[in-house]
Amino acid sequence: MCVVAGGGVRAGDWGGPYRAGGRRAWATGTAGVSGAGAMGGLTLARAARRAVLLPTMLTFGVIVASGGLLLMIQKGMLAEVDTLSGRSYGARGPAGGGGGGGPGGRRGVQAAAGIGDKWKWDEDPEYQIIQDIRNRTIQNVCKPKTMPHNIFDLTSPQRRNLLKHILVNDKYRFLYCYVPKVACSNWKRVIKVLSGVLDNVHVQIKMDHKNDLVFLGDLKNSEIKYRLKHYYKFLFVRDPMERLLSAYKNKFGEIEAYQRRYGMEIVRRYRKNVGQSRGDDVTFTEFLQYLVDEDVESMNEHWMPVYNLCQPCAVTYDYIGSYERLQSDAHHVLRSIGAPLHVEFPQRQAWYKPITKETIHYYLCKVPQELLNELLPKYILDFSLYAYPLPNITNEYCRH
Repeated sequence: MCVVAGGGVRAGDWGGPYRAGGRRAWATGTAGVSGAGAMGGLTLARAARRAVLLPTMLTFGVIVASGGLLLMIQKGMLAEVDTLSGRSYGARGPAGGGGGGGPGGRRGVQAAAGIGDKWKWDEDPEYQIIQDIRNRTIQNVCKPKTMPHNIFDLTSPQRRNLLKHILVNDKYRFLYCYVPKVACSNWKRVIKVLSGVLDNVHVQIKMDHKNDLVFLGDLKNSEIKYRLKHYYKFLFVRDPMERLLSAYKNKFGEIEAYQRRYGMEIVRRYRKNVGQSRGDDVTFTEFLQYLVDEDVESMNEHWMPVYNLCQPCAVTYDYIGSYERLQSDAHHVLRSIGAPLHVEFPQRQAWYKPITKETIHYYLCKVPQELLNELLPKYILDFSLYAYPLPNITNEYCRH
């Protein structure tokens, strides 16, 4: 069981609680969510205290106080909890969908629970618990008036970044916020099939990430507002540390352009002697140190926090799927938008090598604990909002 997410961070800090050139400490405070009906007969003061002291099974979050957070990381307390990604995370209820009768409305969301789906919402209690955890956490984090409640509450750079990460399909009336390293290439392939650009998802071509795709930022303000209100909106998330490790191994181990652009910058910044390095020998510790020193709003999209990419307070998503249940969650989305039955999400390629718990253990246990303590607050919203446990780097864990 985890403790409840804090709501006391200033609006300007959500782009990254620790910013380069002047890291800010997280504000202290928790936003408790309590079960209904438990407060009858108590005074308001006692009820408020009980709301904090008696969290229910359906509440989730993280203490957003720097001292408490670091203590919990050091003791491995939050890593004791099994990940809550064993089931998909669902739509955000009637208030989360767009209006209208198309796939963007509530009717489209409910379609996935019909005959032929792999499971039904009302028959999966664990799914409903996780859905409620995520929904309540997002609602409470986003509740303060200082938080953005639509895209026009965002700063211009934040809004531009968001709009260039939301893909539009007018035929099936949906918006997809793509997150690099969370199967976004396959989702773009599916979108091109639905748009008639590709015949099927198995066409053997190198994915073009820009052409033949419509981004929300390409449209006029009135068109943007209409689609945000009426279209079905979804994104997919992944364990934050797993996503970072995947980006590190892919970009610095395989992509020469990233080795030249980012690898050499990291090597020059953190090594006394660059030597013959070509940027292809960046260590994971050097990469994480680079992330600690970067402003999240200027990060490359492959390691920018999901919160900053998709702005879940400014955009009310109807569905948030998980990488851990990629096939079933993708199936759910395709049925929700009314995609033809022959359009299915691609299976992972035979050459794909997943990031395992053993791989994460190997890399994380080589990272100084102090460095990880500095890094985690930048990604704390991705852990807490999407119900992922913090990594365990205790001495006891790393000895095994």
